[in-house]
Amino acid sequence: MDKKNALRAGTLAAGTTLMMLLMSSPALALTRDDGDDPGTGLSVIETLGLYVFAPLVLFAIIAGLVLVLDRSKEEHRVTSRNIKTRETMEKADAKA
Repeated sequence: MDKKNALRAGTLAAGTTLMMLLMSSPALALTRDDGDDPGTGLSVIETLGLYVFAPLVLFAIIAGLVLVLDRSKEEHRVTSRNIKTRETMEKADAKA
């Protein structure tokens, strides 16, 4: 029974992929629309800069701003030092 479901899922995935490939025919990209005025293409360096390096730089800037402007208090952070368990509460009561 398990093989039957796997075969059915595989057939569905393959059929869906095939239909998507057939529907997005690259031959349609060759015909120009009215008013279509494409510019020059991007070089490899421009493409990498635009789609790889620019997002990484933006991520680094945002992460840096979050770290620098973090105003949360130390006692609000969950660390192993400030977790209160029954044992630590008993030790604190014994010391007091």
